[in-house]
This record gives sequence, structure tokens and C-alpha cells, in this order.
Amino acid sequence: MSDHHEDQHEEKTQAQGSWLIDRPLTGFALPRGFRGRLIGWLMTRDVSEQQDVFDVLWLQPGQRVLEVGHGPGVLMSMMADAGGEVIGVEPSAAMRASARRRLRRAVAAGRVDIREGTAEDTGLPDESVDVVVSVNNIPMWSDIDAGFRELHRVLRPGGRLIVAWYGGRRPTRIGSRLMLHDDVLIHILARMRAVFKDSEGRDLNHVVVFEGTR
Repeated sequence: MSDHHEDQHEEKTQAQGSWLIDRPLTGFALPRGFRGRLIGWLMTRDVSEQQDVFDVLWLQPGQRVLEVGHGPGVLMSMMADAGGEVIGVEPSAAMRASARRRLRRAVAAGRVDIREGTAEDTGLPDESVDVVVSVNNIPMWSDIDAGFRELHRVLRPGGRLIVAWYGGRRPTRIGSRLMLHDDVLIHILARMRAVFKDSEGRDLNHVVVFEGTR
């Protein structure tokens, strides 16, 4: 994909904004250029939130898993090491490049596939993955309802969706500054249940996690 096309796509994503804050995406929400590479590095300094989520994935070797908004690829690396067949979609070209560097061997071996995409538009076929996971990016989705519908579409019957955000029983120092209000968490769970009837929310050590089954 050309740099010009990627720039156009990022500008479109930025202009769409967020369902939560209703303003263009910038900074950590859509990392770009040198600043984006720096943000990606900062995201790898504490992986406790990704470890929390990995521990509840119960990923089995050979399962096909999609990560939405994978950032620098920390969780994808864990999932690939566990034997998962991993697909990542990410709107930020800087984050895709960072993840490809981190996972270059797994990408070369065909165990990880990194693509341009969003929660609302993954580009994947119907019923094509066993697990979908999204960590620390649901407020950046442009349309929460469209996102849940898309992730339901790509999951196989019985497949699991896990969505996490900063918080939990012992939030990290950064996470404690980014926790969402209870009314927002209640809204997220309600919108998830509108598509995934069997959905629940709970606190892990460093994140609040929402789990649903197709």
C-alpha cells in the first residue's frame, strides 16, 4: 500500500472522530510519524494490561484470533507464541510498522498477518475467527454499535469477544488517569449486549474487561 493511500486513510479515520469524545483522533488515539513511533515505544514499557487480557483469552494452539487496534504488537506477540493464528487490524500506519518490526519472524512465517483496518471495518470474511480481542481502544472507535456488529459478523458461532480498558482492581499509574466513568462502562456493556446477548463485565488486576459470546 502506498504512503499516499495510508495518509488518506488515516486522515479519514482522524476526521471520523470517536463515539465517546466526538472530536478528531490525535496523539495516542491515532499515532502518526515520529511521535507515533515514540508513542509505540512508550506503550511497550508496561505490558501488565496486555498480560491480564492474555491470561483470560485461554487461547488454544491453532485458534484464529483477531486483535483490533493492536498498537505496537505486544499482545499479538504473546498470542503468536502461544500458537495462535493471529490477525491484527490497526488504522495507524506507525503502529502497524512498529508491530511488523516486533513480529517480523512471525510475520515471515505466516503466523501473524497485520492489516489496515478498524473495529467497524476489519476487512475479514464472515465467521472467520475464533476470538476477537480489543485492548485500550474502544473509546477511539468511531461507531460503537457498528463496531460490535462487525466483530459479531467475523466471529464463528461460539466465538468469544474480549474488550478491555484501563482500570481494574489495581490500575497502572497511566491507567489510573485514563479510567472511564461508571456510566460510560455501563453504556459500553449495554451496547455490547445489544449484539452479544451473553455479555458480562468484570475487573481484572489492571483492566476492566467485557466478555461476550457469539
